[in-house]
Amino acid sequence: MHMHKFEKIWLIFGVGALLVFLSVLGVSAFYMGNQPPSCLATIDPEKVDETAPFTKPGLNKVEGKDWDYELVFVASAFAYNPGEVQVPKGSKVKVIATTKDVIHGFEVAGTNINMMLEPGFISEIVTTFDKAGEYLVLCNEYCGVGHHMMSSKIEVVE
Repeated sequence: MHMHKFEKIWLIFGVGALLVFLSVLGVSAFYMGNQPPSCLATIDPEKVDETAPFTKPGLNKVEGKDWDYELVFVASAFAYNPGEVQVPKGSKVKVIATTKDVIHGFEVAGTNINMMLEPGFISEIVTTFDKAGEYLVLCNEYCGVGHHMMSSKIEVVE
């Protein structure tokens, strides 16, 4: 079979790009040990209220960590606990969240915080709230008939 010169060039380029991509992915995954941040910590969904740190939802000051506060959320039937929380401006916060019942979303509008909360797993993200104001926490995964009413508020204060 005869192939045109340009077809051969594009074929070599495509295979070469695929090999480079797979090599970078392999080095990142195996040599450097990178892995997705979710599903690293598990929890019994029936004992969420009895398991720390979910026994005290809300903002908790921490010492000796890379962050200043832990912001703990528990999602359940069409509500987040706490419903409203105040965070000091400029503080580094680790958001820790889980759910008791079904899959929920956890999106803080106006920030890069967007997590999926699954029963049995703990989702975490570390962020800094640099801008004062009110941030709406929304469920962006359909969770039932009351999904549209599921929200919370994070108020960043001076």
